[in-house]
Amino acid sequence: MANAVEKSCTMCIYNDRQITASEIKEALEGSDTGQKVLAMQKAVTMLLNGEQLPQLFITIVRYVLPSEDHTIQKLLLLYLEAIEKTDANGKVLPEMILICQNLRNNLQHPNEYIRGVSLRFLCRIREEEILEPLVPSILANLEHRHSYVRRNAVLAINALCKLPKGDLLVPDADEMIERFLNQEQDMSAKRNALIMLTEHSQERAVKYLFEHLDQLAVWGDILQMAVLELIRKACRSTPDAKGKYIKIILALLQSPSAAVTYECAGTLTSLSQAPTAVRAAANCYCQLLVSQSDNNVKLIVLDRLQELKDKHRDVMQEQLLDVLRALSSPNLDIRRKTLDIALDLITSRNIDEVVMVLKKEIMKTQSSQDSSDRGPEYRQMLVAAIHSCAVKFPEVAASVVHLLMDFLGDAMVSSALDVVFFVREICETHPALRPSILERLRDTFSTVRASRVVSCALWILGEYSSTREEVEAALEVIHSGIGPLPLLVVETEDGEADGATKDQSTPTAAPVGSKRPAVLADGTYATQAAVVEMPLLTVSGPLPPNLRALLLGGDFFLGGVIAATLTKLVLRLRSLGVPSAVVNKTSAAAMLAIISMMRLGESPALPSPLDDDSRDRMAACIQVLAQPEDGMVKVWLDDCRTAFSTLTSDKQTREAAQLAAETAKNFAQPDDLIDFAHLRSRKGLSQLEMEDQVSSDLARATGLAEAAENESKKLNRVLQLTGFSDPVYAEAYVTVHQYDIV
Repeated sequence: MANAVEKSCTMCIYNDRQITASEIKEALEGSDTGQKVLAMQKAVTMLLNGEQLPQLFITIVRYVLPSEDHTIQKLLLLYLEAIEKTDANGKVLPEMILICQNLRNNLQHPNEYIRGVSLRFLCRIREEEILEPLVPSILANLEHRHSYVRRNAVLAINALCKLPKGDLLVPDADEMIERFLNQEQDMSAKRNALIMLTEHSQERAVKYLFEHLDQLAVWGDILQMAVLELIRKACRSTPDAKGKYIKIILALLQSPSAAVTYECAGTLTSLSQAPTAVRAAANCYCQLLVSQSDNNVKLIVLDRLQELKDKHRDVMQEQLLDVLRALSSPNLDIRRKTLDIALDLITSRNIDEVVMVLKKEIMKTQSSQDSSDRGPEYRQMLVAAIHSCAVKFPEVAASVVHLLMDFLGDAMVSSALDVVFFVREICETHPALRPSILERLRDTFSTVRASRVVSCALWILGEYSSTREEVEAALEVIHSGIGPLPLLVVETEDGEADGATKDQSTPTAAPVGSKRPAVLADGTYATQAAVVEMPLLTVSGPLPPNLRALLLGGDFFLGGVIAATLTKLVLRLRSLGVPSAVVNKTSAAAMLAIISMMRLGESPALPSPLDDDSRDRMAACIQVLAQPEDGMVKVWLDDCRTAFSTLTSDKQTREAAQLAAETAKNFAQPDDLIDFAHLRSRKGLSQLEMEDQVSSDLARATGLAEAAENESKKLNRVLQLTGFSDPVYAEAYVTVHQYDIV
């Protein structure tokens, strides 16, 4: 069983230093107000920690009760709340009579603050013997001149009515509060009164609502929130009258308060599953997305839209473009959640509009309109979203692939990788787009500086360049990216640089040592070292071509990819029936480039030497170019394409199966109701009321309404067996069968 320490309390004070009861008593008996405040705080803290201080009660009655200081009076009420007011038998202690007299004096105090805090204190008292003599003073405060006192008096009366014998303490509370509600002008006091009537006399609350329905629009937001709570409870008790309450909710949707409109949307969807109601709620949420600047509010609203999407996908598909307006927020979490909702709502009817919005957003990330520091990450999300759209609806691929190819040179490698992988997949699945994609890729190739992106782009150029013009253009792009050969400049004996880089204005970097034999004066041989400048990538000066810069940085895996791409292009040029002289010239240029990369890998000035795998791959490429065999040519030109085609088809099969599994959940059930609205009698009902009536009829016909009601009744028969702080929490559901408890 829970002990006294585990009783709930309404406040907690940090106890930083232990103090004895005698020290507290001494401070309370003094005349220093500050010391009394500290002593009262310590006393309340010790009581909350489970200590009993009976010796302080008389001291507090003598020295604290007469005090006029508001802080001391507030602490006194906290002390009275924390002390034990009953004995072991549950009877009120005799000394509580002194407290009752003090509380009565406070309720009649000329200061409205003292009256107000005393009334709030009485809301937390459960001993009826203490409250009974105070009832006339509480009721008298309903007519106090200050609204602060009146609103707290309503709360105190509400607390009295909740007690087991509340009807005996205030027998005519409902009528009294109803009269008070009709006469009161303060909005907070009216809110408290309406809440009390909602809990204890729902008929009177509903009567007041419909009598003042014409003033509903000018009521404050706190009173309108109380009206929504009344509507929720009234609809649960009288479901047949739900139609007239839904009209009130629709009127409250026009409230200028964002909190009221949010609660209206939630109440509307909880009371009715009609498409008109869901559509109105979705419109309200979309307006909140645009009008509210708080990111937390937007995230909460997006969660509500996610719930609507799961239950009412057809209705939410109509609101898709309104949901996408949330992309204007600079917060990345909001954008991510918005895209997740939008991608699940895309259909063949709205795919064009969605893709247009995504294209506008991705173009904004290039301009100065997007000042977010996380613009590249947002761009990556948009690329992934467009990719998903193109996979689900292949007909839109042609309109987005060329736009996305502008981001191949993106500084964010992950975003550029998503683009190049998407381009590679489109080239495989859409043969008609290959010529235009290859042309655009050749135009943007020089801007790509990421090694992995360059490698994939080279594979696309080597695999899908099928005509002589495309092959020659791809070879020209690759040679332009490599730059003049050789890549490593070696000084000859006459002091001139050997290679085409002598006259170029490429920036130089770390000197490279070149060793050669020399004949000394005595006729013997010795090794002579000559220092030459090697063109490397530096900060100042013009940048070298992209492939050359990556190779000089020691990326020889890319060198292997370049060698394979050159080999594949030369072999395809040979298979197209191009004259042998042209093929031989092209093959010689390719082998020269490969040899230059291998020689570069032997330089000790590079960050990393040429690895064995890349060296073997380059050597294999040179062998194939020198002695092309039919079997090897087939492997290079056909088997690689076949392997990738198989990979792509398997991926599409898995994605199609996953999409079918997800959409299978949304199919209508065989026993779903088919509503013929034209065959129903309208009887002056609105469209929303008719739709709600259909859903209610279906719930009653299928037994869902009775099942939900039975489940709610079961909760009333749950018995708690252990305390909340026990190691194991247990509760039992009690069923009485004749004379047996099951």
